[in-house]
Amino acid sequence: MHDSPISATPYEVLGVGATAGEDELRRAYRRMLRETHPDTGGDPARFHAVQVAWERIGTPSARAAYDRGGTASSGGGPGAQPWAAPPARPPRQDSRPTARSYGHPGGWSRERYLVLMREWAGRGVSIGDPYDASLVRSAPRDLRRLLANALSEEATARSLASLGIGFTVWHDVATEAAGHGAPPKLDHIVLGPTGLFAVQSEDWGGVVRTRRGELVGEVLAGEKPVHELSMRARAISRAARVKFTGLLLVVPDDAALDSPEVLGRSRGAVTALVQQSRLPGVMRDGLPGAARIGGTELFEVRTRLQAAVTFV
Repeated sequence: MHDSPISATPYEVLGVGATAGEDELRRAYRRMLRETHPDTGGDPARFHAVQVAWERIGTPSARAAYDRGGTASSGGGPGAQPWAAPPARPPRQDSRPTARSYGHPGGWSRERYLVLMREWAGRGVSIGDPYDASLVRSAPRDLRRLLANALSEEATARSLASLGIGFTVWHDVATEAAGHGAPPKLDHIVLGPTGLFAVQSEDWGGVVRTRRGELVGEVLAGEKPVHELSMRARAISRAARVKFTGLLLVVPDDAALDSPEVLGRSRGAVTALVQQSRLPGVMRDGLPGAARIGGTELFEVRTRLQAAVTFV
């Protein structure tokens, strides 16, 4: 259970309401331990989630901190903003050159979140802090999903920046190839010596698995992420006259059981599911079977993308 706007709350994991008393909470915890323990045939992932949930709300002090919007370890209190927008220019930790970057990662998702949050709250209702933890947790899943994706896109952008000057990255690239209800964009395009990658950053608030080259899982609600990514990449390929060598779906570390997991090929590009922390290594090493780009070709692909890319 990772800390995300769309993750199940500790109360939901334990199967109780947010107003449950201490005795009810303790009984629920013990019941869920029995039901999920691997030794009795339970799911190890659910068993771990139950333990994490208890750490967050199992004591009066931890529960009070969580209910205020923080955690006991982080010293959360009134006004805590675990999902607030990052500073426009995060402070640099070293002087090494970063990857060249264009666009605003997470910008479209955050903007949509803010607009729809105000619509959901209602006309004339004043929202002091749209990132207040209690407000976010009470919002509909679609709203929380937008914020979760914005955070995921921002995390990916930070990882990609660490690749160095040999890589070029475009964020929030406009495309008309999105499916019904999907964002009209490709989250990231990455060009470097190991290839040209179309990258989508996703957070569904739970574990996803793979089957026959596509992602599956209860949290997906019928979505087909690999197909959607392929369609977006195809639209960019046509507009810029370039050929992607890799298509990556990046998810939080505990949302994937293995990483990188190669899913197959789509129009010649190797598709893979990648955990967030493994992304820089995948970019530097490349994907098995994916073509590399170098020399004059690298310069030509960058020039074509610079001329064709537009942003949402």
